Amino acid sequence: MEFKKISDDIAVSPQVTAEHMAEIAAAGYRSVICNRPDGEGMDQPTFEELAKAAQDAGLEAAYLPVISGKVQDEDAEAFGKLLRNLPGPVFAYCRTGTRSATLWSLSQAKTLETASILQMTKAAGYDMAGVVRRIVNGGKTPTDEGDAKFDVVIVGGGAAGISTASSLRARKPDLNIAVLDPADIHYYQPGWTMVGGGVFEADTTARTMASLIPKGVHWIKAAVAAFEPENNAVVLDGCRVVKYDRLVVCPGLKLDWNGIDGLVDTLGKNGVTSNYRYDLAPYTWKLVHGMKSGRALFTQPPMPIKCAGAPQKAMYLSGDHWFRQGVLGNIDIQFMNAGGVLFGVKDYVPALMDYVQKYSADLNFFHNLVAVDGPAKTATFKVAKPDEEVSEVTVDFDMMHVCPPQTAPDFIRVSPLADAMGWVDVDQNTLRHATYDNIWSLGDVMNAPNAKTAAAARIQAPIVAENIAADIDGGSPRAMYNGYGSCPLTVEKGKIVLAEFGYGGTLLPSLPKWIIDGTKPTRAAWILKEQILPPIYWKAMLRGKEWLAKPEEVSAKS
Repeated sequence: MEFKKISDDIAVSPQVTAEHMAEIAAAGYRSVICNRPDGEGMDQPTFEELAKAAQDAGLEAAYLPVISGKVQDEDAEAFGKLLRNLPGPVFAYCRTGTRSATLWSLSQAKTLETASILQMTKAAGYDMAGVVRRIVNGGKTPTDEGDAKFDVVIVGGGAAGISTASSLRARKPDLNIAVLDPADIHYYQPGWTMVGGGVFEADTTARTMASLIPKGVHWIKAAVAAFEPENNAVVLDGCRVVKYDRLVVCPGLKLDWNGIDGLVDTLGKNGVTSNYRYDLAPYTWKLVHGMKSGRALFTQPPMPIKCAGAPQKAMYLSGDHWFRQGVLGNIDIQFMNAGGVLFGVKDYVPALMDYVQKYSADLNFFHNLVAVDGPAKTATFKVAKPDEEVSEVTVDFDMMHVCPPQTAPDFIRVSPLADAMGWVDVDQNTLRHATYDNIWSLGDVMNAPNAKTAAAARIQAPIVAENIAADIDGGSPRAMYNGYGSCPLTVEKGKIVLAEFGYGGTLLPSLPKWIIDGTKPTRAAWILKEQILPPIYWKAMLRGKEWLAKPEEVSAKS
């Protein structure tokens, strides 16, 4: 028989027989709920037969019959009441288990997040897409959908979302566009490395969302709960429904601070910091500025992460400050990298290694941070070197800069848009969804094998806008993405190794080598990062002015 465990409290199953009751009891379950009406199938045992067998096995049994495809709100309420009153854990069954999983999902809608319910049932083998609006609505059938309808709906008001909205408006001024995002503040996240290095002030990296939404674009200040691509609909928290002709998905990714035991409790104190948060980047600089001796750890989790160079940027800028202050010899710098290489594109590694040696930093590959004890100032790493047994090592620190594990947002990972790893599934060239022709994705959330950087989004936004415009005109995609991404590696205050590359590590420099040779540290690249890129971001990229980002159209022959 099948035990399809949803949680520690409940498992569901297809039809069982009297002979299964002893097995159910042996597995630790204490109660059985039957959700299949008697007489639904010719070979189906009656509830009376099963209840007697359950009693003989020491199980309590309850009968809550539900007609297939007709789970009512009151049925879900009754199921929830049974879960509260019966001894647990509970085993529920129907013909396939779907009704039981649906009843559980609706009964838990007021206490669990929608994404959690969808993830738990999906892991058990049940798709709750058909009742997602009811789950979002607290387990109740919505009485008023209140649909809003737009030509294009953009999920996410970050760099990718606002840039795409602006680029679309430039091409199709009459489009009715909505951006969905619950945030009040928009951040220039590439600036946080510079905040942590004492170069920028934090407040220069933040603007109000309202000031950046393009004129004529609707801003719906709400979070997305679920997608219904078959209905061309997005379900918002509170069960409001927004419908679309075309959808763009770019909500960024999730920083999983809770993925490291003890980290959340110590962030911002005990010498533990991260440039991956607006409020913590100034603390990075405070720690670096005040440190005269001791051990400094810089961690990097498994890929993918946004701006793969950011963990080592923090190390280089810190090392440079200690070098200039004459205290570097008193500081033990340790780079703890879950991966096996310093940087994924080999052409840039020699220049970076020069600075690793300059700052006397030790490179510890295959070391993944799993726990932090802030008061004790210790960090525990899982060490998984090739062809060696996995082990753990605990390291003392005086300062630690943490890059957290990163995943797609929960509402993306459980959606029909996601691939097996949880990222939005796209064609890596056109950025169109692999299954749904009227959906596109860009930025950190999609599964193309490119670097997750703001520079990548700067190139992707016009490509998506161009291809949506072509689709509206009845044509095929006109622009192709080559995987471009850029990572300005701040190796010292005043010099940067400007890594620019595409799919497969192909070098894709934006400027001639005589202006900037990206494989070497240059002052010109620093000026670009410090003085030129921020205004390009605020005044060009977010406003649809595609400086060095206009997509190359694909000819009919190609």
